[in-house]
Amino acid sequence: MERAAYFSALATKKLKGICVCTSALYGNAASRMSEVIPSDGAYAYGGYPDIDALYKQQAVELDRRKREATLHQIQKLIQERVRLAPIYEYIWPSGIGPRVAEPALLLIDPYPWSAPLEDVRLKAR
Repeated sequence: MERAAYFSALATKKLKGICVCTSALYGNAASRMSEVIPSDGAYAYGGYPDIDALYKQQAVELDRRKREATLHQIQKLIQERVRLAPIYEYIWPSGIGPRVAEPALLLIDPYPWSAPLEDVRLKAR
């Protein structure tokens, strides 16, 4: 499915069955959860009232340790209820190894992978 059509269908909750959905939202644990964990998240398909309440509670908590504990509790509940299933490890190929002279890592800051690819250089043999 083309990217724009996919995100439109995902946001309007038109996708059915199993969906390999990813989110690359930057930030801390709370901001990364915001799109998929609470029932009203942009890409959430359902939810749990108790987890929604915990998410709202952590959003207004001023004590950092209490907020961290609440976020850990949310993550534990999500894992126990098997709401999300990590099915692959997100990796990006990077030019590293004994034959690489210039891996081009972090040349575009804060992009942590090899880029631009034209700048990856191999050692002469």
